[in-house]
Amino acid sequence: MLNDAPAPNPPQAGAQGFPTKDVTTASFRQDVIAESMNRPVLVDFWAPWCGPCKQLAPVLEKAVAAVGGKVVLVKMNIDEHPSIAGQLGIQSIPAVIAFQRGQPVDGFMGAVPEAQIKSFIETLVGPAGPSQVEELMAAATLAVEEGDLAGASELYAAILAEEADHVGALTGLAKIQVDVGELDHARRFLSMVPEAKANDPGVASVRAALELAEQAASIGDLSAFQRRIEADPADHQARFDLALGLNALNKRDEAVDQLIEIVRQDSAWNEGAARKQLLTFFEAWGLMDKASIRGRRRLSTLVFA
Repeated sequence: MLNDAPAPNPPQAGAQGFPTKDVTTASFRQDVIAESMNRPVLVDFWAPWCGPCKQLAPVLEKAVAAVGGKVVLVKMNIDEHPSIAGQLGIQSIPAVIAFQRGQPVDGFMGAVPEAQIKSFIETLVGPAGPSQVEELMAAATLAVEEGDLAGASELYAAILAEEADHVGALTGLAKIQVDVGELDHARRFLSMVPEAKANDPGVASVRAALELAEQAASIGDLSAFQRRIEADPADHQARFDLALGLNALNKRDEAVDQLIEIVRQDSAWNEGAARKQLLTFFEAWGLMDKASIRGRRRLSTLVFA
């Protein structure tokens, strides 16, 4: 039920930064009735003392932002403007009423889950398409696959202009920097990943790639390792370093073969370093990479032989 209580500061825009308009009794006809002739308008009836209203606001704003302007969201403070809520028979808040073609057509009450809000909006405008950020990410991924690293970098930067902590864009830029040998820049982008997302699989993959690049940078000429192996096939350290160097040259299958040979000869060497390095390779390359699939198959053949 509606209650009287002290009024703290009104809620601010939600986490998505999506602007909402405060509607008054005087502006309701223009901002809601007239606007709903063009597209649906959601009216969020709230009050400053209402805790569930504050919980609902950012979730509602995010869902509205996801449909890219197909729906308008406005807010009406029922303490300051009670008459509209009274005419609509609203007795508890938060309450969201959808207006279409000048009429209230649907609504819900309470701080409902995000999935329910999305479903509610879809009944008004149909399923939401990909957001602008999602479209940019898809374009950036395609640019990377086509070898256009400069174009991909620009797309990732555009995403970060919208969402400064977007993990996909940060890791995408970091991986590009690893690929072009700018390891300090890669570290800087990784350091910008929010702590809460530090264990994201994409972050772990780029960290592994960075670690491999750092190892490879200190190896030097690979022919010396090859000569050592020819002289002593049991020189596991030379074979291990050769594998790191081959990976740096993107000779993934050959790198796997060198490490597999160490495991075959002595799986316990250096506390299982060869097997651990294989797992690092697989993480850096991606589990569905062809070399990863082949390497896992060869490794499992040895382990379960």
